[in-house]
Amino acid sequence: MSSSDIFIGETIGTAILILLGGGVCAAVTLKASKARNAGWLAITFGWGFAVLTAVYTSAPLSGAHLNPAVTLAIAIKDGDFKNVPVYFAGQILGAMIGAALVWVAYYGQFHAHLTDREIVGGPGAQDTTAKAVEAQEKGAGPVLGVFSTGPEVRVAWQNIATEVIGTVVLVLAVLTQGLNDKGNGLGTLGALVTALVVVSIGLSLGGPTGYAINPARDLGPRIVHALLPLPNKGGSDWGYAWVPVVAPLIGGAIAAGIYNVAFA
Repeated sequence: MSSSDIFIGETIGTAILILLGGGVCAAVTLKASKARNAGWLAITFGWGFAVLTAVYTSAPLSGAHLNPAVTLAIAIKDGDFKNVPVYFAGQILGAMIGAALVWVAYYGQFHAHLTDREIVGGPGAQDTTAKAVEAQEKGAGPVLGVFSTGPEVRVAWQNIATEVIGTVVLVLAVLTQGLNDKGNGLGTLGALVTALVVVSIGLSLGGPTGYAINPARDLGPRIVHALLPLPNKGGSDWGYAWVPVVAPLIGGAIAAGIYNVAFA
């Protein structure tokens, strides 16, 4: 695979991943969405199908890593790091594009949600919801969850551990069951396996932190949230932003170490 193929494939694939994954979060969260309050099952399966679609689309070009933790793990497995920066760049750019497309697709819903005084507060509002108040106190705006993750209980070591554990599960599944014949990306069957694993992680381990398990998935959309002209959007919770970046990379490295010791 050439560097240009890798960059283009990862950009397109990660954009699709975030468009569909962030899209289901927007659908469930935002006022005036037909899917509002559809719940956690809708979110977990939405992300699983997002992974499936993104991998099938981008695999022919880049091997569909779509996640810096996966890229790092494959590099450690093979001892070849030369394309890692290209993968990372495409993943971050694609995540930002996908997040911006979610905003375009739900533009009216974002406006309705963020100008509703019962949600964001303001003069004349009877009460803000407890959830909105709690989020604002933590520096996270009322729609940040459409873009990025955040913990339900803010305990740094536990939040890191949760993300590390989830990422180890994901990356071990990719390395043992998901790779193509060349071992440099996801294969056709691997896409399905990985999508189902993501659903499983979301259902079983997603409750504490929202299961980022992917630094690009969290950081790119968080940057977009900070830049978008959303009314009353609140903060982007940069105090927490390092956790879903660092912890999945640690998890990916641990998974690669386990693979090299136990499976290689």
